Formats: sequence, structure tokens, C-alpha cells
Amino acid sequence: MANKIKLHKGLNISLEGRAAKQVTEIPPTGTLAIVPDDFYGFKPKVTVKEGDTVLAGDPLFVNKSQPELCVVSPVSGKVTLIERGERRKVLSVRVEADAEQKSKDFGIVPLGQMSAEDLKALLLKAGLFAFIKQRPYDITANPNDKPKGIFVSTFSEMPLAADFSYVIEGREDDFQFGIDALAKWAPVYLGISTAQADSSLAEIKNATVTIFDGPNPAGNVGVQINHVSPINKGEIAWTLGAEEVIFIGHLLRTGQVDLKRTIAFAGSEVKDPKYLKVYIGTSMAAICDGKLKQEEHVRLINGNPLVGQMAARDSFLASHVTEVCAIPEGDDKHEVLGWIRPRLKDFSTSRSYFSWLCGKKTYNLDARIKGGERHIIMSGEYDRVFPMDIYAGYLVKAILAGDIDRMEQLGIYEVAPEDFAVAEFVDSSKLELQRIVREGLDNLRKEMA
Repeated sequence: MANKIKLHKGLNISLEGRAAKQVTEIPPTGTLAIVPDDFYGFKPKVTVKEGDTVLAGDPLFVNKSQPELCVVSPVSGKVTLIERGERRKVLSVRVEADAEQKSKDFGIVPLGQMSAEDLKALLLKAGLFAFIKQRPYDITANPNDKPKGIFVSTFSEMPLAADFSYVIEGREDDFQFGIDALAKWAPVYLGISTAQADSSLAEIKNATVTIFDGPNPAGNVGVQINHVSPINKGEIAWTLGAEEVIFIGHLLRTGQVDLKRTIAFAGSEVKDPKYLKVYIGTSMAAICDGKLKQEEHVRLINGNPLVGQMAARDSFLASHVTEVCAIPEGDDKHEVLGWIRPRLKDFSTSRSYFSWLCGKKTYNLDARIKGGERHIIMSGEYDRVFPMDIYAGYLVKAILAGDIDRMEQLGIYEVAPEDFAVAEFVDSSKLELQRIVREGLDNLRKEMA
């Protein structure tokens, strides 16, 4: 029987335009691009040249400090552009996809005959190790480290998030295969939701399954680590997206890399919100063209509305995201009476609007901040939605002050920027908490280097 943990702190935000459980496949046509910045902590060295032909699974770039750690092409085709920015920073590597896809063959070896080192060598060669992140610092994992555990969350309570129970349908064997492989390295901890308690996910073997019952951010792997096996100074934990476990299982079962995701294309500005089966690096134009209600005044998001990045039509699907969302920008709104309106259709965490009298409903929120940045008010508003044994407000202040010792004492080793997404949403000071936490983690990593 799986252990159950009840979380009381957090906040669910129900937005219009949740993806219906229908799937449309988008073939790999046109140009796809892999962005090195998607693999945080990675210093890329490009291993291909413009004009080279690659197979799906061929490396595009490696980590300068660890050349065995590479990122591979999701499709076969021709390298058309190595995009560089200031100081020749690699911004993206673009591949024109072939009409008929071909994959590199890595061979099939029964998992029972593979050691942990054999498995690591295979995942490094196939570029799948780059999808593993580590805590602390929330960066790409170091293959030379020994983690205390590997944590996988199979659900997200973020607004408009994809439903992994639907995504995994028909691929349960690949997921179990991936878990079996990860268990060769370290104990695997699987977090599932109460809705998944009666599904096949609760019966996964070679993993410690824990049911998490609570509002967003209960699905965040950082929250689950905090309640199952907190990270102390000097300890390392690895984390992995649930669909990325399927990537590993598919490689072991077939000997080929398949970097195709089933993402939720959702939001109130989408004509027909549903799931799309696409390769990572697919252009946003291929995902969105003809599928939005309007072309102007729309915020396109690479990810979900709380932790995703604003995207342009000429950008590409990020390597780790599981949804693309479109919500109103709000730049065309001109409200009479401003904040003193009764607001029956707006959302408020403090019952400032009359909408709380309408019971549970979905909201069509836009991207406006509705206020300017202010001084931090120590009102405890972060702690009301932060379900970790950490004083979030004091940790943010320690980061802003650059106090390394205080940051360590307040638990910065356990957090990632996404853990502060809900706190950022309710923050009356309008601070960019996720950016602040990212800078704090980067400063701490430099000090510890």
C-alpha cells in the first residue's frame, strides 16, 4: 500500500481552455531546433557543422567540461543553422527534417545483463542523460555523482498542465522499463496524485510510491523531495520528468531514441484545446498556426502559465516542457473605475473581488501584472501557499542580501525556481521570485565550485 501525504498549503488556479483528451500528431516537417539553454548548467560545444546530415540520436553538441554528456537531434535531416549570439554563445542548433525519418541504432541489450555503468554509458551516448536534473541547484546532472535517490512526479497541479495519466496510455511498459533502469543507480521515489491511486501507476515496481493529496504545487518534485527525503548539505538527488522516463524505456526496448512528446495545447485563446504529439524542438508556428482564436493580443507560453517562458512564433518547443499555452495578453483592456470594480469574473486569493461568491469556476485570466514592484511585506503570504518546511519569505530576503550562510540555513539546497511559482502569483510586492531564486542558486553554485 502506497504511503499518502496530505498537503494543506498551496493554491489551485482553474483556467479556461483545459486540453480535451484527444490527440493530433504533428509530423516533423520544416525546421526543428534544440536550444542549449533548455539544459541549465550546460556549456555547449557544437559537434556538427552547417550542411551536415544527422540521424535521430546523433549528437548536436556536448558539454565542454564533460564531453561524454551530449544532446542529440530529435529528427534526421540536415543541419541548416548554428545560431550564435553575443560572445558567440550558442543559441540554437537547427535541423531541417527529412521527409522520411531515420534513427541511429544503439542496439538492444537485455536490462538484466546491464550494469549501472553500462546503463550510464548507453544513456550518455544516446543523449538521454542530459534530461536528468539534480538538486541542489536544479541543473543538468553530473554523471560522475552518486545520488541519494531519483525522484519522479507523475502529475502537476499547475494551471492547464498536461494529464500524465492520459499521456502514458499505451506506454505503460516503457515507463516501467525506464523505472527498472533508474533503479540500478539509486532508490527511485515516485510521486502520484490521489486521482492516480487506483491506476497502474500505483502498482509500479522497483520504486517507492507516495500519494500526494493537496493543491498546487503538490505535483512539484521539489515539494515531494521535501516530504519524502529532504536534501542536506553535501547530498545530491536526481529528478526526471515522467515522460522522460518513457524516453529511457523506449531506448532500452527498441535501441532507438524517440524524443516525441504528447503535450497539452491549452488556454482560452486556443480554438480547440487538446493534446499534440510533437518532437521536442518543433517550431511554435507549426504548433499554433490556424489554431488560435485571434492573432493579436495573445500571450504564447512555452510551458504552463506559472513557470513557462513567453514565446514568439519563430521560437521552438523547449526540451523539458509538457504544455504550450495561449492566454490573453491584456494589453488591449481599458477598464473603467479600475480596481474598485466588483469584478465577478476575476480571480482573487484574498476575496477582494465578488467572484469568490460564485463558487468553483474557471477563469479567463490575462497576462497583466496589475500593479508595480513594491518593497517586500513580511505578511506571511508566501508561507500560506508554500507547502515545504522552509520559511520562503526569509529565504528570498537572504538571497537578495547575498547571505550564503543564511541561504543554506533556510533550505536553499531543496528548492528550485518552480517551487516559488504560486508564491510569485500571490505576491503583493510583485517580485519576480523565480528569477530571484534562480540567481540565488547560481551564486551558491559559484561559491561552492
